[in-house]
Amino acid sequence: MGTVNLLPLTPPGSTPVRVLTIAGSDSGGGAGIQADLRTFAMLGIHGCVAVVAVTVQNSLGVKAFHEIPLDIIAGQIEAVTSDIGIASAKTGMLASAEIIETVAATWRTQGLEATPLVVDPVCASMHGDPLLHHSALDSLRNTLFPLATLITPNLDEVRLLVDIDVIDEDSQHRAAQALHALGPKWVLVKGGHLRGASESPDLLYDGREFHQYSTPRIDTGHDHGAGDTLAAATTCALAHGYSVPDAVGFAKGWVTECLRAAYPLGHGHGPVNALFRLHTR
Repeated sequence: MGTVNLLPLTPPGSTPVRVLTIAGSDSGGGAGIQADLRTFAMLGIHGCVAVVAVTVQNSLGVKAFHEIPLDIIAGQIEAVTSDIGIASAKTGMLASAEIIETVAATWRTQGLEATPLVVDPVCASMHGDPLLHHSALDSLRNTLFPLATLITPNLDEVRLLVDIDVIDEDSQHRAAQALHALGPKWVLVKGGHLRGASESPDLLYDGREFHQYSTPRIDTGHDHGAGDTLAAATTCALAHGYSVPDAVGFAKGWVTECLRAAYPLGHGHGPVNALFRLHTR
């Protein structure tokens, strides 16, 4: 097992840092809210949730999903933020334009514009099963991205959002610039889907400077939930006051160790493993 710097833990009996995930539930436990909460817990964070959809899912793929009523989605966000309070939040699967609009409107009405928000624009599962209605792409671009501190698309999502096929460093830079023009403060173009590369190159951009992150590619077929875990770890670091570049650097190291510890599950792709922390000293 490699080493990764960890976030500070709150002493027992004291209230830990609170973070909210707004995402879908994965019945197989590999991705979605379940993956977010594992990373939150292993990093000493009290995780709160706003469930927007329930998936029928296992290691082989997504069979179906059911969207939660809009008033319940808004109510969950309002209930958590008005009472418990949060230091940061992330989104995952949002399923539809109506859900995206509801999340964005609730974010504003709760006065959360200054709270760090990481938007993982989940469009499909790792098996290619759709998790976002195609009509919702405009809502992502026009409504949610302008509220985001950081967006974290993979290369398939980049193609859907800005119609750029990232195949090399130049196209990755062009994609980051095109995505930043949609309104987020920062863009992270993840390079994990560049399958031919010996390393996993991610590119961070704030409209002025590029930051590059590269780690050795982990040879595993079990990488379910890697994107959720990267975004969740970034959100936790932001909650602790890290700058965006430092938060992404922390999360990159975290997800690399989760990939090293990934395990088989079911008959398909197993999950990345945030529980590796239980075996570290």
